[in-house]
Amino acid sequence: SPLQKQILYTCWGKYRLYLLVGVSFGLLCFLQVAVNVSLRLTLCEFYTVCQRDKRYIQRGWVRFHSSVYYISSNRNTWQQSRRFCLQQGADLVIINTKEEQDFTRQFNRLTWLGLHNKTKTGNWTWVDGTPLTKSYWGPGEPNGFEGKMENCVEIRFFELENSWNDIPCGDENYWICEKAVAP
Repeated sequence: SPLQKQILYTCWGKYRLYLLVGVSFGLLCFLQVAVNVSLRLTLCEFYTVCQRDKRYIQRGWVRFHSSVYYISSNRNTWQQSRRFCLQQGADLVIINTKEEQDFTRQFNRLTWLGLHNKTKTGNWTWVDGTPLTKSYWGPGEPNGFEGKMENCVEIRFFELENSWNDIPCGDENYWICEKAVAP
């Protein structure tokens, strides 16, 4: 009968509406759970990294790539500067890339590098014992100027790229400590 068809059609329409609302609500709930889990994992990871780096940043360390750096505010000899870095669980900075070279120049100070020629053989060595392979010596450097024993290296900020200068280790300069941190 037409009345039964009308009732059936009306019921089926309401049922479809309820079905659509129910499925939509279920999808929204699933999406909300996925977003919550994702945010929680991201925030936990971020919090862990921040907590790990907090001890360096609080003491005036600056993060760059996979290391933290301490830029001194006073001057010392190369050996005294290195001693300070070692006491912090770090060492004088080792330049491994052009990006790190550029990073160290931005502080606008003459600073010690962790490069030396302590054996006086002309073989420059980093504080970790590795030999010098890539360098950024300034023009005419290293030169042992005026016959001085220039067995340590400073980085000069006022030159464009090649800014290393050999200098006596007993002179006083600012310094940069470097310490690797977990990524």
